[in-house]
Amino acid sequence: MAEPRVSRSDVAGLFDEHGAELLRYCAGRVGPAVAEDVVADTFLIAHQRRHRLGDGPARAWLYGIATNLLRRHRRSETRGLRALARTGREPDVSDIAERAAARADASAQTRRLAGVLAALPARQRDVLLLHAVAELGYEEIAATLGIPLGSVQSALHRARVKLRAALATEPDADRSAPGGSR
Repeated sequence: MAEPRVSRSDVAGLFDEHGAELLRYCAGRVGPAVAEDVVADTFLIAHQRRHRLGDGPARAWLYGIATNLLRRHRRSETRGLRALARTGREPDVSDIAERAAARADASAQTRRLAGVLAALPARQRDVLLLHAVAELGYEEIAATLGIPLGSVQSALHRARVKLRAALATEPDADRSAPGGSR
């Protein structure tokens, strides 16, 4: 095994430095209860794989781990709901309702915005949320997702265009808001 670039105490330092912002990012995507688990798993994986952290920014590396865990959670949840639908049994509505309420509480956005975000392709959604919620720059997003800088810019542009178009059709949309800064 390669010599770890980051020591155990360094991982604790990374948690102190980035834990709160990762929690906000994750909570905005899956709700606070699941977000805590995702962040804990993120730092567990960071500790286990600390030897893999190259010379790139640790923040982007952590967001990459968290984003992959969020994707895995969504896939698992979708598979579970589809399996439940195939059984023909009544679902445990309280569990589903709790998850839905947690997601609703996690975001100050309207149902319309959530629907638009859900309809975006995964890459566009990830890029948009990493930029808007996590406040990562283009280079950090590229490093986080392992994609070229141009792909980040393109995905962010496409996501913004779709978001603006969808929100422009909403009668209560605040049209006095700036057209989006870059």
